Amino acid sequence: MMTLLEAIEARHSVRRYKTASLPEDIVATLKDKINEVNQKGELHIQLVTDEPKGFNGILNYGTFKGITNYFVVAGKKSDSLDERAGYYGEQLVLLAQQLGLNTCWAGLTYQKVSGTYSLNDNEKIVCYIALGYGETQGSERKHKSISDLSNVSNTTPEWFLEGVKAARLAPTAVNQQKFYIEYVGQDNGKHKVRAKKLFALSNYTQLDLGIVKLHFEIGAGKDNFEWC
Repeated sequence: MMTLLEAIEARHSVRRYKTASLPEDIVATLKDKINEVNQKGELHIQLVTDEPKGFNGILNYGTFKGITNYFVVAGKKSDSLDERAGYYGEQLVLLAQQLGLNTCWAGLTYQKVSGTYSLNDNEKIVCYIALGYGETQGSERKHKSISDLSNVSNTTPEWFLEGVKAARLAPTAVNQQKFYIEYVGQDNGKHKVRAKKLFALSNYTQLDLGIVKLHFEIGAGKDNFEWC
């Protein structure tokens, strides 16, 4: 199985899929991971399989094709929900890539199909994530420069640069990359890093920030620093 860094590099958004069921062993692996991230992230993510209507509504406009499997990303309403949804949802995205699947985050182009998911009191759906075997592996999109996304310099640690490289490949709404990662310095012998969202017309910058933070941690090594 490829490493998480290899999955980050290989993964691209895919919107057109082969209509195919997921093997039972892959479904079981994904469900185990869902249980893990739901517990750690206090979320209610659910896997829907063999269901063709979720991406076949009027909001689709032909953008997606052949999707019959997807994650419903949901959780209890709170100020931190979107960021946690991004951070833990991306863990599922990267696992899917490792398992030979393709994915695409979807904030608007889906429809809620009755009976395919459940919500507890005070919960809401944040987004869907399309899942399956893509007609292609997708293609790399244009990325902002390292200097546009961070304060990397010849005085920042090498692991910080590696973290920014991984964060630079994080999927963001409309590929806007409205984030900035800053090496702050050391405090009590611990390196401090700050990640912040920038102004955007999209409502998904907090979700994006969660994805970006996960990518940075994978690239930099989570034990090398603390968020501030």
